[in-house]
Amino acid sequence: MVTSQIDSEFLRYLVTHDCRPGGRLPSFEEISAEVGISVGKLREQFEVARALGLVEASPRRGIRRLEYDFRSAARLGLMVALALDRSAFYAYSALRIHLEIAFWDEAVALLTETDKAHLRELVAQAWAKLNHERVQIPHQEHREFHLAIFSRLNNPFVTGLLAAYWDGYEAVEFNTYADYGYLKAVWEYHDRIAQAISAGDYALGKELLAEHMCLLDKLGVAHEGSK
Repeated sequence: MVTSQIDSEFLRYLVTHDCRPGGRLPSFEEISAEVGISVGKLREQFEVARALGLVEASPRRGIRRLEYDFRSAARLGLMVALALDRSAFYAYSALRIHLEIAFWDEAVALLTETDKAHLRELVAQAWAKLNHERVQIPHQEHREFHLAIFSRLNNPFVTGLLAAYWDGYEAVEFNTYADYGYLKAVWEYHDRIAQAISAGDYALGKELLAEHMCLLDKLGVAHEGSK
């Protein structure tokens, strides 16, 4: 049984009971009595479940079950790794690159016309920020652009790992990098990628994506060299 491999009475309780997302759970005292551990130990295990994004608690609503999202687990692991060694981001970045390229064909085939229009709108928003008299970094558009491409994938592990990448990107403060030449190059690629997707030329879009990924390597070198 898979549940026997979960070393937490509270987590086993969550997966063996019909605790649907949004539903309320019994009190700690009730769960404690059922699973046979102290309330204090149960609270410790609850904090692990909360860190994994499985539950939340509030004085008014009590304990609530949340929708499973692998991003929480991936993000937690990544943040610990970055706290220990900031350069770990480059290893995670390499993983992200391989994931986006490997799942590209499956992901873009699922995009709707509305999704494609959204990609073009994100590009337009980014250019508006870059062309403003006071240049703004279109980081949110950057994040949303990539995640939108893979948003239709029915694979919580891939989408969770990709979402956690952007949390790491922000943690190492790449979102504050303001070299205009770099930003312009990034969005020229995004513009061409959006156009290729809209035209149904997914092979060209994939080729542009692979070229675009090389820009982050150059950004990493620039950051390391500035230390």
